[in-house]
Amino acid sequence: MTENPTGPRRPATVLTRARTLPAWSLLAAGAVAGGMLGGAYSLAQAPTYTATSYVVAVPTEKSDPASALGFAQAYGRVATQLAVLGDAQVWAGVPVRTLQSSVQTATSPDAPMVAITATSSRPDLAADMANAVARALTRHADTAQSATNVELQQFARATKPTEPSSAPPAVTGLVGASAGGLLGGLVLLVRPRRAAGEPGRPAQVPGPAVAADAHGQL
Repeated sequence: MTENPTGPRRPATVLTRARTLPAWSLLAAGAVAGGMLGGAYSLAQAPTYTATSYVVAVPTEKSDPASALGFAQAYGRVATQLAVLGDAQVWAGVPVRTLQSSVQTATSPDAPMVAITATSSRPDLAADMANAVARALTRHADTAQSATNVELQQFARATKPTEPSSAPPAVTGLVGASAGGLLGGLVLLVRPRRAAGEPGRPAQVPGPAVAADAHGQL
């Protein structure tokens, strides 16, 4: 009669189970989970619309294009200040706090132009906010024209956007899948590996030799 003694079994943990899985399964699980989360996030969020209005700085007879370019940079920074947004809120129909979080400006180092961009979940409101800030900015520039010798004029009004500027679910799903695959790869790198001296499967003890073999060995 043979005995097959076994030592105490250690409770299986998540990490010890993870090291027994094939490498591709972790990558695939992470990509699938990330893709599903990314698509669900996009569907849960309301679409965002973006509208942009442009104003241009024009030098007067007492100024030059270089001065107009410099004042355009300055007006780009002033456009989001409370003095301008306080007037813009009347025409936009939204509080100053909404304008501060929804309106951004951009200038060019080569052209005396200011781009005023507004974002909103409503396409008509996005256009209204961009045009309201542009209108308020030109009015403030008019009050200082005698000192700056630069006139700020409306170059292009913002129009109501027809398509959202936010990423569609397919794009967010791909981004989520990429992030999930990367996370699965990190888990693959940090999962515990079997130590060199750690036994794998318990050794199998051979059964008793048959009578013929035992007689031949005597």
